[in-house]
Amino acid sequence: MKFTRKAKANWKGSGKDGKGTLSTQSSILNESQYSFKTRFEDGIGTNPEELIAAAHSGCFTMQLSFLLGEAGFTPDNLDTEAKLTFEDGNVTNIHLELIGQVKGIDKNKFQEIALKAKEICPISKLLNTNITLTATLA
Repeated sequence: MKFTRKAKANWKGSGKDGKGTLSTQSSILNESQYSFKTRFEDGIGTNPEELIAAAHSGCFTMQLSFLLGEAGFTPDNLDTEAKLTFEDGNVTNIHLELIGQVKGIDKNKFQEIALKAKEICPISKLLNTNITLTATLA
């Protein structure tokens, strides 16, 4: 399977005082605002690091669902939070915090499949940073 996805950024002004918007092909982001404040402080809008964390948690969770299915399990619920650490101009770590509800699976098998999902998820493979995982079976 091969496909292309697109997103656009627009920026006006200087790095610290300027403002920008982000839009995606699906239009789920449609001129969503971002700025120095939303990236490095607190403000209303998004930022690249938040979007990477969202992409990573979504990709990992879907990959895990596929792997669980291949092993004969259907998850009732998979909840993943990606915590991205930005430090000194670099993304230094992403920690995936997973809580899963999967009938019939034991803790060791769940851990094994979750670790495999972390390794083969396309976004994990794309990122050049330390990726850690805590997987809890509820």
